[in-house]
Amino acid sequence: MASNVNPTVRRRRLGQELRRLRELKGMTAEEVAERLLVSQSKISRLENGRRSISQRDVRDLCGVYEVEDHRIVDSLMQMAKDSRQQGWWHAFGDIPYSVYIGLETDAASLRVYEPQVVPGLLQTRGYAEALIAGALPESGLPDVEKRVSVRLRRQERVHDAEQPLRLWAVIDEAALRRRVGGRQLMREQLEHLVEMSHQPHVTVQVLPFDMGAHPGINGQYAILEFPDTSDSSVVYIEGVTSDLYLEKANDVQKYSVMYEHLRAQALNADQTRQFISKIAKEYAQDAPEEFTD
Repeated sequence: MASNVNPTVRRRRLGQELRRLRELKGMTAEEVAERLLVSQSKISRLENGRRSISQRDVRDLCGVYEVEDHRIVDSLMQMAKDSRQQGWWHAFGDIPYSVYIGLETDAASLRVYEPQVVPGLLQTRGYAEALIAGALPESGLPDVEKRVSVRLRRQERVHDAEQPLRLWAVIDEAALRRRVGGRQLMREQLEHLVEMSHQPHVTVQVLPFDMGAHPGINGQYAILEFPDTSDSSVVYIEGVTSDLYLEKANDVQKYSVMYEHLRAQALNADQTRQFISKIAKEYAQDAPEEFTD
């Protein structure tokens, strides 16, 4: 796959263009589905970029929308072809959150709130292994290792020397206190977190327990923004069996405002480093023998 082609983003852009053409024609998704003898849900999935789209689909839709400019049709057909290529993550087999990885790979910035764990892009290998194994107790070692490898591969966006991902993470104190993999591993993870927070494109803030109730009390979410202004921002909410992607301007705005409140209530960057370092030292201190299996 060409390095400058992201199939997930291609599908998304293609879907947005097809939606625009439908709206210009003044047709509903239901009307288009009836014309093509397909389900309305298929049209919706094509437009929101959650389903791969064939060149035949593009040809049929352009026919319904009476697109006469062959340059537009050819451009859309090429986008459909690109969208069916494979991203780097496909080499790892079936990844349940592959859509998110595609978006993250192309994003310019990521704002994430994590109430329970250290954000994936800031995890050490040891922490990731222990976390994934604990979260997926029925998974075998090969599946755990595959997921760890994908997580570490994703982190290359943060370390990219030319175009690093702008990462802003607000982390609840609970994520620092939850002992994943033992005291030594947690100390190493927290020290890594402090080290990463010194990067100019990485900001880490901790939301202490003392802050009480806050706008993010309902759980984790992330906001992705893209370098191309034609790509709308996306709010990503991870689920157990399915994930939620919100792209409507009103939804993104609400979550963005909520994130600003979280940043305002959290410790600033310097206070956060001091706070995390203090907890890391607590993990380094002698302690009673831990429970073992």
